Amino acid sequence: MEITVPESLDPLAPLPSPAQLAWQRRAFAVFVHFGTNTFTDREWGDGQAPASVFNPAALDADQWAAAAQAAGAKAMVLTAKHHDGFCLWPSAYTDYSVKSSPWRNGQGDVVRDFVDACRRHGLVPGLYLSPWDRHEPAYGDSAAYNAFYLAQLEELLTRYGELGEIWFDGACGEGANGKRQQYDWNAFFETCRRLQPHAVTFGDGGTDVRWIGNERGVAGDPNWCAVDASLVRFPGDAGADRPMDARAVQLAMADQLQHGTPDGDVWRPGEVDVSIRPGWFHHAEEDGCVRSVSNLVDLHFRSIGRNASLLLNVPPTPAGRFHDTDVKRLQEFGRRMASLFANDVFADARVEAAGDAFEVVLPEPRAFGILRLAEPIALGQRVARHCVRYREASGAWAWLLDGDTIGNQRLHRFEPVVADRLRVEISRHRGDAPAPLSEISAFAG
Repeated sequence: MEITVPESLDPLAPLPSPAQLAWQRRAFAVFVHFGTNTFTDREWGDGQAPASVFNPAALDADQWAAAAQAAGAKAMVLTAKHHDGFCLWPSAYTDYSVKSSPWRNGQGDVVRDFVDACRRHGLVPGLYLSPWDRHEPAYGDSAAYNAFYLAQLEELLTRYGELGEIWFDGACGEGANGKRQQYDWNAFFETCRRLQPHAVTFGDGGTDVRWIGNERGVAGDPNWCAVDASLVRFPGDAGADRPMDARAVQLAMADQLQHGTPDGDVWRPGEVDVSIRPGWFHHAEEDGCVRSVSNLVDLHFRSIGRNASLLLNVPPTPAGRFHDTDVKRLQEFGRRMASLFANDVFADARVEAAGDAFEVVLPEPRAFGILRLAEPIALGQRVARHCVRYREASGAWAWLLDGDTIGNQRLHRFEPVVADRLRVEISRHRGDAPAPLSEISAFAG
């Protein structure tokens, strides 16, 4: 049930950009790790595999998109280039790409297939471009490689239409020459702003979307959308503009990646990236290790349900298709989520708001075991602590749960209760004005 936000409410900085807000509203995307590693049975390639190994004879990006759509995803992100340096599009700046492979006689373009399939299925496409390139000889020669990387980035940002997310991995290992690269992050991000102004950029620390700090599929609780920009900075950068020892910096940054901070000066919401299998690329030995539906539901509650977004990796097989087990699991997951959230028990209720309390009044007692709360985050994030109570059939009020942050979405699961009234009390919040809510919904569970 949506709640009307007072028109007189002033925004409370920091605030999301339109691109960040659209990204947070999408909430769930599918990650696609695909490349030479798919054919060499590796997770991190060294850039030495010949381009000829890449030959997905039955590649079907529409199958990927249909499966993602069935799961309830609103977007997809493809690894256009992973650390091995192999490009899934025919880049003009290297021969280490699909144009040197036997796939479609060197005339194919996986990125084109991918973005077109996304749009046919109503998904917003995004692209991952690894800065670490273990094949490119210029890697480690900072100026030359940064120019090379920017040229490839511009190819991706100008050839394939509007993108929703540009994903920068923070890995910075050695190249084939034994050197490490000094990435020009400012130039990378500026190029994205200039060429894809409606896309968010993801990195370890930002600049638009931050990594949540783990690959287990768990967001922090509490979880703020804001961070301290002097502490959580560019991908791979653990520096801080303050006198702290290295260990203290590491711990402080890890805490802010996981939880954000109510005192943050920039809006940088968290993204939870996790794979449906143990690995990120397809390995036949893991075909029996696909996450269960109940586990995927848990991931949803521990990521999206904690004010983060979920990026679920599903790797294609060497044939170029999602494995049948993965597709089946995505479909089952989508049906399960649709069933869980099909009927809002509070749909015809009314809300009585007074200060920091919101009371939901039902026409008769009803049972529910899931509660969904949301703030109007376009105006900032405020709620730091909340309590929920419900009125029993006897007329007595009973405690249901305590929670911390809400943000874009907060999901609570509990043993079903029967109530004719429910009260959400905001006990701590940022700002002087009462903290608003934009949604209080309940579901049977």
